[in-house]
Amino acid sequence: MSDLIDNPEEYFRQFIPERDQLLIELEEEARKEEIPIVGPIVGELLHILARATQAERILELGTATGYSTIFLARAFANPRGRLVTIDNDPDMAARAAANFRNAGLDRQIDMIVGDAQEKLSPMNDCFDFIFLDIEKEHYASVLPHCGRLMKPGGLMVADNVRFKDADSFNRLISKSSEWRSVNLFAYLPLHSPERDGLCLALRR
Repeated sequence: MSDLIDNPEEYFRQFIPERDQLLIELEEEARKEEIPIVGPIVGELLHILARATQAERILELGTATGYSTIFLARAFANPRGRLVTIDNDPDMAARAAANFRNAGLDRQIDMIVGDAQEKLSPMNDCFDFIFLDIEKEHYASVLPHCGRLMKPGGLMVADNVRFKDADSFNRLISKSSEWRSVNLFAYLPLHSPERDGLCLALRR
């Protein structure tokens, strides 16, 4: 067996994906204002997963300034792809909407302002891909809605599952007959925080 690489965090930091100027500006803005964003590693992972699953309908819970939303919306192979994103902060939603316009993606993104659970309750859409990134204590309570709105074979990604408040979600989805899931603990350069967990779950 080959020896492991020394200083793995320093080593893997050199492979951070390239980003355009808009995303770099959003990263700098997030650093200055302490806005938690997924960073370029998870952003690129979301893009790859959405493209690989050929997602045409994406649901995002937790928008902030729209950083992750841009990665996801850019993954659409079909120009008629639609992304619905929900955030309960009107100021953040306004900033995100401006960033969507700057990215040329505003026609593909529906920005909804309000409590995620309240906004999900009346929905009857069918999504191919869901990204979960709201307050972690609400993950478990929105999981039934995600299951209801996800097509069979659809993929959900939940961020920040290392947080204590995500414990109930982690335990619930690991035992659920509706999902096939895996939790990954990883080093994620420029993510907030950099040593965190991701849950990937396939709707049965």
